[in-house]
Amino acid sequence: MLDQTKAGTLIERAIAEIRRLAAAAPGVRLPSIRRLAERQQVSKSTIVEAYDRLAAEGVVEARPGSGFFATARAKPFALSENTPKLDRAIDPLWIYRQALTPRAGVLHPGCGWLPDSWLPADIIRRGLRAVARDEGANLSAYSLPQGFWPLREHLARRLVERGLAVEPSSILLTDSGSRAIDLVCRFLLEPGDAVLVDDPCYFNFQAMLQAQRARIIGVPYTPHGPDLDRFASLCAEHRPRLYLTTAVLHNPTGATVSVGTAHRLLKLAEQHDLILVEDAIFTDFEARPSPGLAALDGFERVIHLGSFSKTLTAALRCGYVVARADWIEGLTDLALATGIGCSDIAAQTTFRLLTDGSYRRHLEALRPRLAKAMAATSDRLQRLGLTLWTEPEAGMFLWVELPEGLDSATLAMRALEQDVVLAPGNIFSVSQNASRFLRFNVAQSGDKRLFDVLGDILGSEASQPASADFTR
Repeated sequence: MLDQTKAGTLIERAIAEIRRLAAAAPGVRLPSIRRLAERQQVSKSTIVEAYDRLAAEGVVEARPGSGFFATARAKPFALSENTPKLDRAIDPLWIYRQALTPRAGVLHPGCGWLPDSWLPADIIRRGLRAVARDEGANLSAYSLPQGFWPLREHLARRLVERGLAVEPSSILLTDSGSRAIDLVCRFLLEPGDAVLVDDPCYFNFQAMLQAQRARIIGVPYTPHGPDLDRFASLCAEHRPRLYLTTAVLHNPTGATVSVGTAHRLLKLAEQHDLILVEDAIFTDFEARPSPGLAALDGFERVIHLGSFSKTLTAALRCGYVVARADWIEGLTDLALATGIGCSDIAAQTTFRLLTDGSYRRHLEALRPRLAKAMAATSDRLQRLGLTLWTEPEAGMFLWVELPEGLDSATLAMRALEQDVVLAPGNIFSVSQNASRFLRFNVAQSGDKRLFDVLGDILGSEASQPASADFTR
């Protein structure tokens, strides 16, 4: 008889009992639904659901006409498959592999997102419930080819307020900002095409371009934007197809391209017939958004990308592409061919949060919190002897330089041994010239243990020659 005093629902207790029976006799036929329901004194529907769930997990196997059987060979739990490989080379996807594998007590100052506690989980739940209760919501069908119309209409109004003349028909919704970049690269690039990126740049730009078999050319980055003299010479030498950048609150440096640099950049792009792809994912961190490239160009040769993964939630996966009409048509075809559009549930929920005031209130509380964390993290890092490359006006990233003779990859490997995931500079650098830099996420840098670990490592490293470079 099933012990009814144990915690958990009837289904959970039934699942536990079936799991025990399956583990004890792999390959053996399990009790029938009726027999197990009588034995456990629960309804047959409870046992049916328990069996269905365990069949989905692969614990049991349903054989028509014969009943349920314990899976003959349950796959053993392998710890190595559930923890990151600590000896993996530090490459552009190293941080993802470390930060996206949950481990208790690990600090993530090198990751690129806000802590869960900084995100508005309550309003996201309310938004999801509201969509689920709405009789007119789309919970089952594919979306429109370009995505949920009301959200595109709202995004167009938001962009117009920032000085971008946009119609909803010029917007394609995607399942994330990364998906938007991937679509643009697939649409515009052929294998072997040259693409300019900032040096340093967001590390996933490199990974995505490598997947497209593009030739990646790094442009030295300054506190005001790309080095324009070098930009011009690289255009003449390599005849690139695209320039991919984060013009506002640049990742990893936190800088924002100046208006003067942006104007000269657009002239160079016209001169060399170059398309500019602007990832504007961090723009909402600014109280007064900078114009960026698209606002100065009018979408003649700029493609504008965005999402709400950084500011609202990464779980909804809602992004977008803004471009001229003929490009949007081709991008929409590509999106349909490779994914049949995007999620209407994510788009409908995002639309509700943007239009009911929840998102605005969240940002109004988030911006000063980030500014406070920026000041505190800057102060603590400088006290340890690190130098700020620039002082960002907003956002969450600090790009800092280590003292002479120290290597950030070596520090990252040593910090990982103490459950601290750092972001060493060369994962962002095409030229591999950023070995003395680290990127810090100020929202993830509030724990005193981070600075204790850094202080210990810096002290020990300063007393001996630089270790070998782990980056390769």
